[in-house]
Amino acid sequence: MRDETAMYDLILGIASHDERIRAVYMNGSRTNANVPEDIFQDFDIVYVVTDTATFVKDGRWIDVFGELVMMQEPDKNLERSGDGMDAYQSYGYLMLFKDGNRIDLHVQTKEAMVAEYGDDKLTVPLLDKDNCLPHIPAPTDVDYHVQPPTEQAFLGCTNNFWWCLQNVAKGIWRDELPYAKRMFEGIVRQDLDEMVSWWIGVQYNFDVSTGKMGKYFKRYLPGPYWEMYAATYSNSDYEAFWNSIFVACHLFRVLANDVGHQFTYSYPATHDENMTQYLSHVRTLPKDASSIT
Repeated sequence: MRDETAMYDLILGIASHDERIRAVYMNGSRTNANVPEDIFQDFDIVYVVTDTATFVKDGRWIDVFGELVMMQEPDKNLERSGDGMDAYQSYGYLMLFKDGNRIDLHVQTKEAMVAEYGDDKLTVPLLDKDNCLPHIPAPTDVDYHVQPPTEQAFLGCTNNFWWCLQNVAKGIWRDELPYAKRMFEGIVRQDLDEMVSWWIGVQYNFDVSTGKMGKYFKRYLPGPYWEMYAATYSNSDYEAFWNSIFVACHLFRVLANDVGHQFTYSYPATHDENMTQYLSHVRTLPKDASSIT
């Protein structure tokens, strides 16, 4: 596997020798000092070019980066879906190489660069042939930090968590596994994850990022809480699914009470109590029941 130095030499060497490429900058995890380094980190690179058309027209130019396992062109996929693309302003290549390295590369015009450069505070200039890159501060992940909840956001999260669990319950009772799973994993878990993030934010004075999709939860949650969170994932067995639901309820309850206390927001205990009783009832409801009560 090519090491980091070799990859930077390759990326910048290509840019240095191609007159169409006038500047290079990077964003993403490699610019974030708070992200642990590992072998799966992408190289998120932007080439600022005189125009993108020649790059897009002949895609063989990316062969110089190495032998591919697979490549995705998100802008081409958008075009296929009917959403359209502006290939003349910016175009992306997501490349996974057989040596394990990955480069997420975008070519963009100077006009596009001027419009967005530095918006992502995790941006670092790597090469500037024409001094066209504006001055920006040192990279920081502050924009990715957990934000304190407003009272409306807190109440909305707690309400939606408890309300949508009744949809999960009926999906299980009806033996509609895809529906029940999608409802739990796609909707209920979003509220659980939001509460987990707020709780972690409280512990760290909201000077922390929990990562995309909560990938750093394990780093910041105490061991017992992490074990509970992990137990909210289950397989297709309904008994295991039910167990994970009640673990999620317990964890949500504990964390939400803490967060609510921190901000003097009222936790809806009545919703919690009523819905917990409802879930327990539906769990034991016979499959041939003619009435819910």
